[in-house]
Amino acid sequence: MSKREGSLEAPTRHPIAWQEADYYDEAKLGRELERVFDICHGCRRCVNLCNAFPTLFDLVDEGSTGEVDGVDRKDFVKVVDQCYLCDLCFMTKCPYVPPHPWNVDFPHLMLRAKAVRFRKGEVRLRDKVLTSTDALGKLAAIPVVAQTVNAANRNGAARVVLQSVLGVDKRRELPPYAPTRFRRAAELRAEWPVRDGERTPGKVAIFSTCYINYNEPGIGHDLVAVLAHNEIPAVLARQEACCGMPKLELGDLEGVRRLKDVNIPQLAALARDGYAILAAVPSCALMFKHELPLLFPGDADIKAVAGAMFDPFEYFILRHRDGLLKTDFKQPLGKVSYHIPCHSRVQNIGQKTRETLQLVPGTEVTTVERCAGHDGTWGVKEEYFDQSMKIGRPVFRQMAQAAPDFISSDCPIAARHIQQGIRDGGTALAAEKAHPLTLLRRAYGL
Repeated sequence: MSKREGSLEAPTRHPIAWQEADYYDEAKLGRELERVFDICHGCRRCVNLCNAFPTLFDLVDEGSTGEVDGVDRKDFVKVVDQCYLCDLCFMTKCPYVPPHPWNVDFPHLMLRAKAVRFRKGEVRLRDKVLTSTDALGKLAAIPVVAQTVNAANRNGAARVVLQSVLGVDKRRELPPYAPTRFRRAAELRAEWPVRDGERTPGKVAIFSTCYINYNEPGIGHDLVAVLAHNEIPAVLARQEACCGMPKLELGDLEGVRRLKDVNIPQLAALARDGYAILAAVPSCALMFKHELPLLFPGDADIKAVAGAMFDPFEYFILRHRDGLLKTDFKQPLGKVSYHIPCHSRVQNIGQKTRETLQLVPGTEVTTVERCAGHDGTWGVKEEYFDQSMKIGRPVFRQMAQAAPDFISSDCPIAARHIQQGIRDGGTALAAEKAHPLTLLRRAYGL
């Protein structure tokens, strides 16, 4: 029997009623927060997942009654601030998610609380700036500007100013901006015949993502090289905006709608034309697969995109099962410490990256399946930096224990966070940080 009170049904999620007036009714929100917090207080299974639950339980334990009714409702926001919508409590721990009659969806309740705060204007300028990834990238990735921004991000005095003005912690190592965007330099090839498999379309459209486009375009070029080696025709999405995940985490649901209106029509056309759509950042794939369908239920274009969206390694391993992935690897990878990001885990696709890397002879993959604590913009912020490093400590330790040749994660931001955490923790490690797509390209000898 399952953990869900004898139910054998899989957990389900309800559409998010964010366009209804009741969604923003503060009194109704307060009652629902109190109801769910009381259930969480009585269970406490999620205490080790993130800082939201310890914060809640401390508020309860230190309250006047030792129950949720002894917590000042004004303090509920302290719990909301600690939730970065990783979804792991819903997917891996909570026994009361739908179809259980208690109907607990903690992350989407936190999203509702964030949306109410955003609509009231109770967000910092810093948060609006950090979640405007397209605007930041378009400015910072201009060649001369990129060099200046990167130099400033490495300069101690400049980082003190950045912390005082925007609240970006001066200790956080920030990803560089690339002087040449991926979309401008990508050389895709589409001349090969399309070989559809039983499980996958035989041609690919790449949704490059803000991070690949502006920060680490090399990851995108690695994906292109692997596709070319496997003679898979590939194109870029004609036009592209942020997937919307940063705006979702801020509670800016109208911002999510605006970005959806840019992305979905063209991606839906590609999906209906038989393309598999690949996004090399797990959060972006998750947004299209799961979050947008819940925000806009009944939208046929979104449904088409969700059905065509793949994590790259999900696509590769399915091609392999159809006998369509080349395994003519030239280079062993040695020891790889591989971290599975939260937004990969909650896609419910299994450990496809690990499976793919283990196809390479002379490769030993040690897998760490735990939240690293960075979460997009959350771990960048001054008030959360120390907590993000604390959450990540078990991951830093486990990743270093194998004395790996490579540190790798599907989430490039998490990989940077892990590398910093290992080094700041005093562990001398010669391992190179490399994205799994980079490793696969090296294995092919490309």
